[in-house]
Amino acid sequence: MSRSVYVASPEGLTGKSAVALGILDALTREVGSVGVFRPLTTASTTDPSGAGIDLIVDLLVNQPGVEQTYEEALGVTYDAARLDADEALHVIVERFGQLAERFEVVVVLGSDYTDVSTGTELSFNAKIAANLGSPVVLVVHGRERTPEQIRAAADGAIAELRANHAHTVAVIANRVEAEDLEAIKAALAPLPDVLTAAIPDSPTLSAPTFRALVEAADGHLVLGSESWMDREAIGIIVAAMSLPNVLSRLRPDVAVIAPSDRTDLIPGLMLAHQSGTFPALAGILLTGGYELPDTIRRLSEGVQQDLPIALTDLGTFTTAERLMKVRGPMAKESTKKIETARRLFAEQVDQAALLKAINVSGSEVRTPLMFEYQLMERARADRRHIVLPESTDDRILEAAAILLRRGVADLTLLGDENKVRARGSALGLDLDEAKVVSPTDPVLVERFAEAYAKARAHKGMTLERARQVVTDVSYFGTMMVHLGLADGMVSGAVNTTAHTIRPALEFVKTRPGVHTVSSVFLMCLADRVLVYGDCAVIPDPTSEQLADIAISSADTARQFGIEPRVAMLSYSTGSSGSGAEVEKVRAATALVAARAPDLLLEGPIQYDAAVDPDVARTKLPGSDVAGRATVFIFPDLNTGNNTYKAVQRSAHAVAIGPVLQGLRRPVNDLSRGALVEDIVNTVAITAVQAQGVRAADLADAQGAAS
Repeated sequence: MSRSVYVASPEGLTGKSAVALGILDALTREVGSVGVFRPLTTASTTDPSGAGIDLIVDLLVNQPGVEQTYEEALGVTYDAARLDADEALHVIVERFGQLAERFEVVVVLGSDYTDVSTGTELSFNAKIAANLGSPVVLVVHGRERTPEQIRAAADGAIAELRANHAHTVAVIANRVEAEDLEAIKAALAPLPDVLTAAIPDSPTLSAPTFRALVEAADGHLVLGSESWMDREAIGIIVAAMSLPNVLSRLRPDVAVIAPSDRTDLIPGLMLAHQSGTFPALAGILLTGGYELPDTIRRLSEGVQQDLPIALTDLGTFTTAERLMKVRGPMAKESTKKIETARRLFAEQVDQAALLKAINVSGSEVRTPLMFEYQLMERARADRRHIVLPESTDDRILEAAAILLRRGVADLTLLGDENKVRARGSALGLDLDEAKVVSPTDPVLVERFAEAYAKARAHKGMTLERARQVVTDVSYFGTMMVHLGLADGMVSGAVNTTAHTIRPALEFVKTRPGVHTVSSVFLMCLADRVLVYGDCAVIPDPTSEQLADIAISSADTARQFGIEPRVAMLSYSTGSSGSGAEVEKVRAATALVAARAPDLLLEGPIQYDAAVDPDVARTKLPGSDVAGRATVFIFPDLNTGNNTYKAVQRSAHAVAIGPVLQGLRRPVNDLSRGALVEDIVNTVAITAVQAQGVRAADLADAQGAAS
């Protein structure tokens, strides 16, 4: 059978669904195909309304990289298991086998302890795991438990699994109190022959949507946006006091319960929500059943507010009592919960050790999805600080919210803080973790102007003129990077490429040994990632510039886990052709060979000989690069730009870039047509580049000290 991993728990409400999502995420980055299977479920596969659907299975099979149907993921129901356990086990094994034939690895999700009449549920899960040959990742809950109690729960569950011939490879304590995290890790660490981890509780993962709260109170929407009803409500506040005291108690994404005859509170809460100086709210639920006055409706229409306001006939106490009992399951629409679960898992679980424990080795295939996941993991492993100057663009704010949610980087947005946060609130974005800095901050402007005037004194720059220049967001952001207040910058969604990179060329300059700032695109094909350079910066490079581009591109490839095999492209292969353009490439190849003698290199070489093994055997037999090149250096911008776009469109490749290279500190440019996901990827790339700069700086410092 296919390799598999069984995610089980000895009790309900452990949050093992979030752990399963994290494991699925890790596997998707490492192997070519991953399946999902749930042996025992209360769900129906035939209910046309979807009311009986297994939400976590529906979530997992709809994750990027999972190619199967919801029905294929289900084994048998509780009813079938109670009727004939042996037959149910037979059906489970048969259905698993049918599914496993299609996938390299299958994530098997244990049952949820929702059927109270099944007293030996862990034993049954253990028998399933043993019959599927699946190693078990055991999840125990840590809510209101001491480290000793958590350890005892783990010991008992491992013994039960062992008694039924199931092998436990990892124990994860989930939903633990943050202050107890280290003590719980210490308590679990002595468990023999298992990987252990602890994941802190997050209110977001169990938070209900505002819609669920309204439904629990038998309410209905009376004002605001219908789409905002599906935002999570992290907490509940009862507003039974004057407005100033209510405002002082507001927290991000809370639902406010207020009497419907206290209409004086509503304008203040709407204003607070939109202000940017108070937290954004999930919604307002009015109790008592009094209809809103027309004046309040007119006010709402005038300010164009999206905050949902709902009304219920129930009293305040009854409403609060009902709402406190509502929990929010994680479903495929729960973007915020999904990203939070992924982030917590990635931060707290040694994923490489876990994959090793369940005996899953990486695939040689590297899909675009795998590359993007690996990119996010690289960035998240050592978070860097990136500045985004163009906070007036909604795409930047949306990307920032995603990056913060995923824990990819620490972010600074440039702009007026009240306006930035108010716009974020209006878009329903959580930007609380972002720092907002004004490009007219007098202290920073003076500091930056002095540095800029000094750097450009040879060009006649004065301090007075410098004060004007550095308030431009591109100069301000780049100066933050230059002076170490940020590790990198991403811009270009609004500004031109020239406007974005000019400040970096003026005072960030190139790193030692490199004289040319150039660019590459990371071309994610169906089964591999290639590096194309230069496709965006230098129109007609000289031989010396081509050599710089090749060496920088090889370094960039290494940074992103691509073994560099460099092809110096031309219309001629080897010594078969001549002409000024061929000689330029031949001279550049010789320069690269002299400067980087250990680099796998071939040139001049035609594209077909560089990429196709059959052509390579004919044109350059015995070459270490021909037929398997990973880094392609184009002779000029015209060739490079057209080729990357042709491959992008014809081969349906994902083109990530341009990635600027050669600078002492990373600054990257966006296309003005960039999508939100393009911005997210570019920030992650910049963060990884910043990690490389930091590592080099540390190495230089250690070398100087010795």
